[in-house]
Amino acid sequence: MKRYCLALDLKDDPKLIAEYEAWHKKVPPAVTFSIISSGIRDMEIYRTGNRLLMVMEVDDNFSFDKKSKADAQNAKVQEWETLMWDFQQPLPFAKEGEKWVLMDKIFDLK
Repeated sequence: MKRYCLALDLKDDPKLIAEYEAWHKKVPPAVTFSIISSGIRDMEIYRTGNRLLMVMEVDDNFSFDKKSKADAQNAKVQEWETLMWDFQQPLPFAKEGEKWVLMDKIFDLK
């Protein structure tokens, strides 16, 4: 298994942040199915202020490119992503059109 960490910001509005968290208590089954079927074995999202950290553990078959292509063909996932973008905003240094930004690991205790 491999682990990836990604970051994204929410719009800095307490009401929107609360609503974003509420949506994540009832993620649509089609969205969770798309996550699992892509090879993501575990996913967690953490928040501090308006900054999000996503931790993903994936199997050997996972590919960001394949996941992106599958999501583009899935109407339910696109609906979810459009809704989530009402709450999210790109990191200041994100590339054009980039949402979640892959983080570099800079320390490992092992």
